[in-house]
Amino acid sequence: MVFLARWLSNRPLWLLHRLGGFLGWLTFVLSPSYRRRFQANAALAGVPASASRPAIAEAGRLAAELPFLWLRPADEPIRPALHLHGAELVEAAHAQGRGVVFLTPHLGCFEVTAQAIAERFAARHGPITVLYRPARQQWLRELMDGSRARPGVATAPATLAGVRQLIRALRRGEAVGLLPDQVPPEGMGVWAPFFGRPAYTMTLAARLVQQTGAVLLLVWGERLPHGAGYAVRFSAFDDVLPADANAQAESAAAINRAMERLILQCPQQYLWGYNRYKQPRVQAAGEAVEG
Repeated sequence: MVFLARWLSNRPLWLLHRLGGFLGWLTFVLSPSYRRRFQANAALAGVPASASRPAIAEAGRLAAELPFLWLRPADEPIRPALHLHGAELVEAAHAQGRGVVFLTPHLGCFEVTAQAIAERFAARHGPITVLYRPARQQWLRELMDGSRARPGVATAPATLAGVRQLIRALRRGEAVGLLPDQVPPEGMGVWAPFFGRPAYTMTLAARLVQQTGAVLLLVWGERLPHGAGYAVRFSAFDDVLPADANAQAESAAAINRAMERLILQCPQQYLWGYNRYKQPRVQAAGEAVEG
């Protein structure tokens, strides 16, 4: 598998996206459970089939582009074109010297957002630290550990030590990145509405802002047609988080509303097949805890 991933990393992006589109449809056709979940999640969000259907191929493109993003030479910038929209919001946030928390849902190419932020801003404002959960497969874990840590990008595991790493980065005025629509382990979240249905939602994002005074920004990476590159779009967080750190449900609901607005900007690229409403898994020893 590692050999295949390295071989794919040298293919042009348009070819990877074409292959990924086929794999996305193949999965949709062959997996009834995935298909039912995809359709149910999109319907719950009020997204018609005509708008969600392109996301079937986009899910495959997400998987196919990972070797390109993870395994290209560390000093090689993202090619083809990388377009940043709203970069002035990032500069203004860093100018306050309070650190920046970037939130992105499972929308478009979320892997490209951290790399884009590192390429554009790390030289002036320090690296971005990204929270991640190590893969269960040994070969994939080794591949991810060796590829996600790139110039300007640091990684923090989803453990208590990783959370402390995020807090230290923010207090230095640096940036961190989270996927707040990822289901956290039991004890690390609260139930909050997401497209009208209770979803177990992380509270870490709000607590980082409340503990450090960091600026909260939204970002997502739009996959451009025919392998033409990516458009990374930044926007402000328009809701107000409660100042009370104990108001976790209210904070989680506010963040979920922001994620909903981003997703509805481009439902064609959301990962509708993600099991967003599943029960949280039991927390393993050593994983991050709230507090």
